[in-house]
Amino acid sequence: MAKITSRAEDYSKWYNELVVQADLAENSGVRGCMVIKPYGYAIWEKMRDELDKKFKETGHQNAYFPLFIPKSYFEAEEQNAEGFAKECAVVTHYRLKTDPNNPKKLIVDPEAKLEEELIVRPTSEAIIWNTYKKWIQSYRDLPILINQWANVVRWEMRTRFFLRTAEFLWQEGHTAHATKDEAIEETEKMIHVYADFV
Repeated sequence: MAKITSRAEDYSKWYNELVVQADLAENSGVRGCMVIKPYGYAIWEKMRDELDKKFKETGHQNAYFPLFIPKSYFEAEEQNAEGFAKECAVVTHYRLKTDPNNPKKLIVDPEAKLEEELIVRPTSEAIIWNTYKKWIQSYRDLPILINQWANVVRWEMRTRFFLRTAEFLWQEGHTAHATKDEAIEETEKMIHVYADFV
């Protein structure tokens, strides 16, 4: 095994070398993305399973929301776009075609432009709350306690394994409550769940 740079000497280099030598992850052919290797993924599964159990014990249910979010959803809720507007991946077309000048090459079909651009999920607030407004007709529909295990895409300029990559796995809870006090109580309960887990 190769010698690892000391943490005191160069923290960033030490961290990356540790991840690679522990066989947790490696860089992929996609800029800013990583391959999570079996040992690294097994750690993720153990963490996910333990947290999932704790979430369900507090009444949360898992759901899944689309990876693609219409740009208008971000525009409608400006606070969602504010933090991510400059680091989003955007889908503009829905088809490739063979390049007429080079049959071994593919190009984006200019005739296949989407009517509305789709943002590849940097977070799910916009799509989740667009859905919740259909689910919530009165206070009797509350509380809603939803958790989502998903991946997100943020076009990071400087990447680091597991901490900052263009695509990463995560969990996000989204709840809706009848009163402010119920929302605060839920927030404090979940902070304790995370703290106990850590």
